[in-house]
Amino acid sequence: MLAFPALFLVIVCLHGGQVFAQQSRPASKKPTPDHSGEARKGKASYYGKQFYGRTMADGTPMNPHSNVAASRTLPLGTRAEVRNLVNGKSEIVVIKDRGPYIDGRIIDLSPRIADKLGMRQQGVVPVEVRPLHVPQPDGSVKLGVAALEGNRALLTSGE
Repeated sequence: MLAFPALFLVIVCLHGGQVFAQQSRPASKKPTPDHSGEARKGKASYYGKQFYGRTMADGTPMNPHSNVAASRTLPLGTRAEVRNLVNGKSEIVVIKDRGPYIDGRIIDLSPRIADKLGMRQQGVVPVEVRPLHVPQPDGSVKLGVAALEGNRALLTSGE
């Protein structure tokens, strides 16, 4: 029996007398949890109908009419502002699930939030995710960049 490297799957197909080989990518490493509260930019997508009602990582069913979102790195329970970088619209979401699992995408949004951000027709848009409140491993909650900048704005406006 031939030994193949553990991280690669070689598929060999014979077609018209030619041999083709295809290698699959190694599984990506588990992402490092991000408790920093820093903003990040990337692409957002939204949950398809096949996910409606499915149990999310926090144990609750996915409600397409809610403000839930999925992140691979932000802790569950994080509240964040998501801003569509194409049109400037923003909404607050709560991270209750894990995903998306497609390279370059940093957040999956409920259809309701996708509608409010004006991104349903495009499907995938560039966004900035700015955490407000980030649960920490010790049970405390750290204020994120969006909360800190909001407080600075209140202090400088004299209110």
